[in-house]
Amino acid sequence: MDLSRFPRLSFAHLPTPLEPMENLTKKLGGPNLWIKRDDCTGLASGGNKTRKLEYLMADAVDKGADTIITQGATQSNHARQTVAIASRMGMECHILLEDRTGSKEKNYNYNGNVFLDLLFGGKLSKRPAGADMDAEMADLAEQLRREGRTPYIIPGGGSNEIGALGYVNAALELVEQAAAMNLRMDHVVHATGSTGTQAGLVTGLQGAGSAAHLLGIGVRAPRPKQEENVFKLAQKVCAHIGQPDLVKREHVVANCDYVGDGYGLPTDGMVEAVTMMARLEAILLDPVYSGKGMAGLIDLIRKGQFEKGENVVFIHTGGSVALFGYPHVFSFPDYRASVSQSAA
Repeated sequence: MDLSRFPRLSFAHLPTPLEPMENLTKKLGGPNLWIKRDDCTGLASGGNKTRKLEYLMADAVDKGADTIITQGATQSNHARQTVAIASRMGMECHILLEDRTGSKEKNYNYNGNVFLDLLFGGKLSKRPAGADMDAEMADLAEQLRREGRTPYIIPGGGSNEIGALGYVNAALELVEQAAAMNLRMDHVVHATGSTGTQAGLVTGLQGAGSAAHLLGIGVRAPRPKQEENVFKLAQKVCAHIGQPDLVKREHVVANCDYVGDGYGLPTDGMVEAVTMMARLEAILLDPVYSGKGMAGLIDLIRKGQFEKGENVVFIHTGGSVALFGYPHVFSFPDYRASVSQSAA
């Protein structure tokens, strides 16, 4: 599968490491666990959107854009990485943030990714939950055109057939790494939200002839909707690369049992997963995507879904910056008590 004919910039730190998680494997006593470190892509503390942006920003340059418009939730990892590369390329970047959680926590609304959005020079504006964000971006683009700008709209998560090429490429990279390590990949697991990562991965794995089973752990939509959205985008990706029949409906599998009360809302499983990974593997997950993805993987291992001796690769999509928007969720009572005593 040759992606070289598609315009692409080069600013990600690739290939990202593929590492064993020996301590977590021992703790859970199930399959052999591996992690693909796409939190190490380099741009603005890294994350999965960097791969997508290499293709999206190349397309923006080809179209003569001088302004980028994108959208996401308040603590959007995608927004952070997008405004960072836009600034580096000398482009203005408008970010529309949807208030999906309704949180009034000061850290959630002003720390973490939001702080970095502003530090990178992003022009931020807020929209209420449920707003038609595509329409909002289109309206802003029209306004900017009247002002003489040339805007380029990047969808939420960078998830279209152009951005998803980043994860077609990631799948090919992963297959090549595993082969070089003589690692038989039985399962690949990751958090799935705006669909671009999963659509790209399933296309790339199928194109590479990999026998690994791909499982997306949903962080927002119910399973039928998530799977259908991923499949629709995968079809567009396949058509875009000239292999329209590559991905079948049965190749797209999601488990959406770990969303909890909603997108971006913490769960006990997420807190456990983030804490376990920090203390066992010295790896920071995020509270919205990779934390819930890992929570799902841990629970499925405990339920016996994977056989002992199988190899499971977890794709870390990054986003640890968002932890600074959620400190109230993590309780460290011994430390708090000692601080209170010292203050007294």
